[in-house]
Amino acid sequence: MLYGRAMTNTLTIALAQLTQSVGDLVANADAMLEWRDRAKGADLIVYPELQLIGYPPEDLVLKPALVERAGIELQRLAKATADGGPAMLVGTVVAAHGVLFNVVAMLDGGEITAIRQKRELPNYGTFDEKRLFAPGPLPEPVEFRGVKLGLPICEDVWFPFVTAHLKAQGAEILITPNGSPYEIGKDDRRLHQVCAARVQETGLPIAYLNRVGGQDELVFDGASFVMGADLTTLHQMPDWEEALLITHWEKRDGTWHCAPGDIHALDPHPEDTYNAMVLGLRDYVNRNRFPGVVLGLSGGIDSALSAAVAVDALGADRVWCVMMPSRFTSQDSLDDAAECARLLGVRLDSIPIEPAVAAFDTMLAGVFEGRDRDLAEENIQSRIRGVTLMGISNKFGPMLLTTGNKSEMSVGYATIYGDMAGGYSVLKDAYKTTVFDLSRWRNDAVPSLGLGPSGPVMPERVITKPPTAELRDNQRDDDSLPPYEVLDPILHGLVEEELSVDQLTARGFERDTVARIERLLYVAEYKRRQAPPGVKLGTRNFGRDRRYPITNAFRTL
Repeated sequence: MLYGRAMTNTLTIALAQLTQSVGDLVANADAMLEWRDRAKGADLIVYPELQLIGYPPEDLVLKPALVERAGIELQRLAKATADGGPAMLVGTVVAAHGVLFNVVAMLDGGEITAIRQKRELPNYGTFDEKRLFAPGPLPEPVEFRGVKLGLPICEDVWFPFVTAHLKAQGAEILITPNGSPYEIGKDDRRLHQVCAARVQETGLPIAYLNRVGGQDELVFDGASFVMGADLTTLHQMPDWEEALLITHWEKRDGTWHCAPGDIHALDPHPEDTYNAMVLGLRDYVNRNRFPGVVLGLSGGIDSALSAAVAVDALGADRVWCVMMPSRFTSQDSLDDAAECARLLGVRLDSIPIEPAVAAFDTMLAGVFEGRDRDLAEENIQSRIRGVTLMGISNKFGPMLLTTGNKSEMSVGYATIYGDMAGGYSVLKDAYKTTVFDLSRWRNDAVPSLGLGPSGPVMPERVITKPPTAELRDNQRDDDSLPPYEVLDPILHGLVEEELSVDQLTARGFERDTVARIERLLYVAEYKRRQAPPGVKLGTRNFGRDRRYPITNAFRTL
């Protein structure tokens, strides 16, 4: 049988926007075959970057057994194309000359007909590809049915010289398989700053394919699209959902044209951020086989939003909330927690911690004698709550969901082995002002991915009352920290922008305040190293994006 040689002026290309399971090669291959069946009639079906092994594979890809099994599964996929159905463009890993390559393989007529290696290996932010892979040469087009396809893999399309080389070598259509994680505002960068620039430079149409789903701290939002040579967006696939797009191409006057189709509206902000939290938590809990989650519901805004996200991700029957009052807990907090639970339809138990607090006071009385009550006693309360929740988690199986936000984690306003104890955090990359914005939005709207109620999820007072940890009498967050509308822009400058004290002072912030926040940011690094994973939302999360030394004497002032 001849394949890939007959000239054609028409092509039907299917784009499979799929989720994945990192390391489950058989399941990933089976899913690709299932979606191939749905694409009957297409000439070619394209899958996201590294779809066979999952992305990012991290050091898992260094295991020779995984690479060997990836080769076996790739051969299985190739043999499936002997049935005369769609050829497949599959992202995987191959070993050659003692190194690993991130590749796409063309499978057609029962064989592997071409392999192209990724050249530009990202090594910033969440990416560590230079640790794992060797760069390939400038890629050559792949001839398919007489058509030269340029196949820049993910990061390759961000570099104009890669697509310029493909164009110079005769590429007629650009198809770029991606594993591009969600970040706030990234849709616009992909479409207008990157792909539109490559189209304008080369004069070639482009099909951009991304995956969906959560993988540890990363969430992939899909939002794949096709752009014509005239910079028109011809297809826009949905965000957050698996989907199959069948595109029809025709060569006219020497240029390939894609017939236009549906343009799905992508989530506006902050719905996109909320859905990222929902999908990240859902996939983390389900893929790690937890029956559900348990969390402390304090009556404050952080735990209220965390509970809402959990219900939207998993359903109310898989979310267990626990109120753990102390003598410092106000009646407003008790009432607000109860109302949150009622609105969300979740189980709420009350476990007073005073007996444990009294026991610790008695245990430590001799050692603490002569010392005033201070932060140590406050932290003991938080740690008692952590132990209580972990006890429920161990006894019944739900994962403990922590509720701290990025503002608190930045300055160390969190108790290690206390409110930081747990398996995952949906607010890890959300500043406090973002928490307020998301809470207001969720009270007025329903997320497209949500399984929760259509009405409000928390009483208005939770959003309007001053934030407090309630670990001592009359405590408020702004007793220890600047107001969040001041703190968060300073933190954004220090964390996301890497600005100095002088640079932030030039923006109008009080110099001593900025210097104090910078010091708190650095000295809390040891806490963040012991924090659970959480959903990445912005450009610089605490985790894969930002890796600072714990022992660090540098200050910009």
